[in-house]
Amino acid sequence: MTLVSSPASALAALEAELVELLGARSVSSDPRIRERASVDGARMSPILTERLPLGLADLVAYPASAEEIAAAVAAAVRHGIPVTPRGKGTGNYGQAIPMRGGLVLDLSRAKAVVAIEEGVITAEAGATMMQLEQAARETGQQIWMYPSTVQSSIGGFLSGGSGGTGSIAHGRNHEGFVVALDVVHATDDARLVHVEGDAAQEYVHNYGTAGIIARASVRLEPLQEWTGLYASFDTFEQALSVIREFGQLEPTPRLASADPAEIADTLPADPAIPTGRASLRAIVAAEGVPAATALVESVGGRVEDVRPGPQQSVKLSMLSYNHPIEWLQKSAPGKYFHLEVGGDALVERIDDVCAVYPGGLLHIEAQGGRPIGMLAGEYESAEAVLAGFDVLAALGVGVHSPHQWFVDFEVERTRRLAAETDPHGLLNPGKLADPDDPRAARNPGKLA
Repeated sequence: MTLVSSPASALAALEAELVELLGARSVSSDPRIRERASVDGARMSPILTERLPLGLADLVAYPASAEEIAAAVAAAVRHGIPVTPRGKGTGNYGQAIPMRGGLVLDLSRAKAVVAIEEGVITAEAGATMMQLEQAARETGQQIWMYPSTVQSSIGGFLSGGSGGTGSIAHGRNHEGFVVALDVVHATDDARLVHVEGDAAQEYVHNYGTAGIIARASVRLEPLQEWTGLYASFDTFEQALSVIREFGQLEPTPRLASADPAEIADTLPADPAIPTGRASLRAIVAAEGVPAATALVESVGGRVEDVRPGPQQSVKLSMLSYNHPIEWLQKSAPGKYFHLEVGGDALVERIDDVCAVYPGGLLHIEAQGGRPIGMLAGEYESAEAVLAGFDVLAALGVGVHSPHQWFVDFEVERTRRLAAETDPHGLLNPGKLADPDDPRAARNPGKLA
């Protein structure tokens, strides 16, 4: 890939204007700061790691409000400089890497919680999910969902994330979570544009390629006091046999995750996650603990501990979705890759699923009765990873590849929107690449 840098004169002019708009301490061209702002969690993928670095910022700016975000984008448009939005940099797909250089707009300082009403919270793009959750708790409410990386920003979660804690009940973040957005287009009159309802959904999970989210209103629900439940089993098959039932407990759990002993043994040491045993961890309502316990014991498992309190929910969230695979990768650097997978075959044909790749291991999540998970395998080559996609599909497993940087959700809709909102092609360029690009690992379809 040829990395493109913006003309020096345009960059110098933009830097001067941004300093005037935001202040000298909110703009940097220091090489170390530019390098730090040009990476995300893409190193979790050995396929992407082989291609890194994919780009380097020429400038980094730190707007402190939605209005400053709009002003910074407007300045970049005037000078014809590409803009890559960045939240907390926790994404795993390279979506925050500035593939054409230009300006990285770090939104982490725009973090004000603007308003809390019944059922809705409004915050600027850099507010963290835990900041929103804590603010909501003070009003007797909680947010519908938050990602497993709980310090992710709301702008980053909506732009690049999908689901997480709370998704058992509420699905993914494009399925009703968003009430309204204030976005900035890369047009000649770049400014805050308010969109609601279906119009707001068009900006979710498109990496900021059709508009940069500056402020978001998302759904709340009445506060539920949650309890962390830890269980263990002799075999992973025992845990698998109840994972779907966990997703159907009443009240609906906020999370339920399970791992074979090979993955569980790499998690942070905890007496509630005994070595050599499969682990199941769930965030359940206090009144749901007896039913959850009976479910565990019905297949020969045992409940290791029950821990109430919001901090326990946060801890279990950080041991879900991608995180167990990250711990597995840390235990054997360079050995494992992973895929996002879904479908009943993860339970019903687990041996066949894990046999697709050498050393196959599955982390699984309950998702409203339908399991999803992260399939890990020993990494040989990108070609070997891709070759397994068709095999998994034949087993009834839906696959989403995390080894790609381009938008693959509602692609045509995003292209149509971006044609109007980004006529000069300045918003996160390179992320609306042709999915047939041989340099990208292809995604064969949505999770089943």
